[in-house]
Amino acid sequence: LLAYFARERKTRIDHALELSHAYRGTALLLGDVVEADDEYTGLHSHDVVSLVLGVADRLGLDPKARREAEFTALLHDVGKVKIPKEIINKPGALTPEERAIINTHTIEGELMLEKVGGLLGDVGRLVRSCHERWDGGGYPDGLAGEEIPLVARIVCACDAFSAMTTNRSYRQGLSQEDALEELRRCAGTQFDPRVVEALIEVSDLAGRRPELLAPAA
Repeated sequence: LLAYFARERKTRIDHALELSHAYRGTALLLGDVVEADDEYTGLHSHDVVSLVLGVADRLGLDPKARREAEFTALLHDVGKVKIPKEIINKPGALTPEERAIINTHTIEGELMLEKVGGLLGDVGRLVRSCHERWDGGGYPDGLAGEEIPLVARIVCACDAFSAMTTNRSYRQGLSQEDALEELRRCAGTQFDPRVVEALIEVSDLAGRRPELLAPAA
């Protein structure tokens, strides 16, 4: 009887691992689609993954939440493939109408991932919340504080930090020090203060040991 239960348990574990690998493969494929559609968005997403995993480890997320954080970071911009190129690549400031269209990308991402289903369907619900603000002034649902899933709060801060420190055709990226100062300034309004503190610690460690922010295998 014990041997039977042991075999049954091993079969379930093997099945879970197969599903995990399948979802990872699908997530990476979708990430490649994003990169092929817009190189900056794709490379930015990979950078955010590294930051998010560092913060997730700093905050002690369990393996399930860490995996969700990894996939959410990789796919947080997947909905941008549905946004017109002329808006995505516009070199100057967006009009209010264009900004409203850009802001639909979190909902588009959720809908795309819901079609995949399973684990990535759950990730879609997290992707939807990655532009919510700690003070409730974000989109699309105006969630505030602890109403926002922790994974989404982590991705939000890491996404902003990566964007601030990246050079674009129409502006020079901030230095790491200036970007961290901006994070501190916005802690408690745009960002979860605890997440900001963890991101600052991760950035400080990575400055001395860059391998700590190596992408996950």
